[in-house]
Amino acid sequence: MRAVFVASLLALISLFMHPLIKPVIIIVSFATIALVTLRKGTLEGLYTLLYATAATALLGGLLVGDASFVLLMLVSCLTMWLPVWLVAVVLRETRYLALAVELAVFIGVLGVAGFYAYVGDPATTWQAAFAPLLEMLPEDAPVQGMRDWITMFSHYMTGVFAASTLFAVLFGLFLGRWWQSVLYNPEGFKREFLSLRTGSRLAISSIIVIIVAETTSGLLAEMAWNITILLFVLYLFIGTSVLHTLFAAMKQSKYLVPMFYITMFLIPHVMLPVALVGLCDAWFNLRKIPSTSSR
Repeated sequence: MRAVFVASLLALISLFMHPLIKPVIIIVSFATIALVTLRKGTLEGLYTLLYATAATALLGGLLVGDASFVLLMLVSCLTMWLPVWLVAVVLRETRYLALAVELAVFIGVLGVAGFYAYVGDPATTWQAAFAPLLEMLPEDAPVQGMRDWITMFSHYMTGVFAASTLFAVLFGLFLGRWWQSVLYNPEGFKREFLSLRTGSRLAISSIIVIIVAETTSGLLAEMAWNITILLFVLYLFIGTSVLHTLFAAMKQSKYLVPMFYITMFLIPHVMLPVALVGLCDAWFNLRKIPSTSSR
């Protein structure tokens, strides 16, 4: 019940918070669901999810004073919490973090493909969604430049939205797993994260998706590029794990590891080579380099 209270309270608070703070609050609510699922089991996690969803919807409806808002909150909370519950179930049953991460990416890919199948032309939908923002701009604003930017960006907005959701789900899962390790298995999450890697088959499939994006045109190429954005998130986490391990094995590790994360935060362009490292690790198992060099 404490988890239900925390998750529902955070979901309600997120409705009124600044857009920059809202993701942090949502991630903590994800971690609450993940922690109960990882520690107590599948059913306990599901009960927590359902009770928190019902509580959030009812309280939200009372605050807003609109019955239709209750249905909106029910759908939103279920859509928001179900993925993190599913990946937490997989992690609990298999104790294999990479499989849980791959499942989260697969859910995101299904979401992108489903959105394309349902909408038909997502770019037009996103342009219509951004149209009210253009009307809110002052008269002296470069409206045409903004319209051109939105037209270009709308083709990739589906993947960006799915990737941001994937980031939240994975960070929520990682936070929940870290909480569990702090309580019951110190250093457990660190060992799991630093051994994160995928197989060569998934890497080959990822390269095929990139080739399709490069060599085709129209909606097929657009959907492939949006799926590539999700795969970028996957290999970014794996590359981060690999480079953390390599830097931690060096003599200056207490400086190199923090600088690595600071650099990624301050210079986002660094994320691309980090993701490429994660992709290459599927074949070369780069973590063996320190032990090999030491011999």
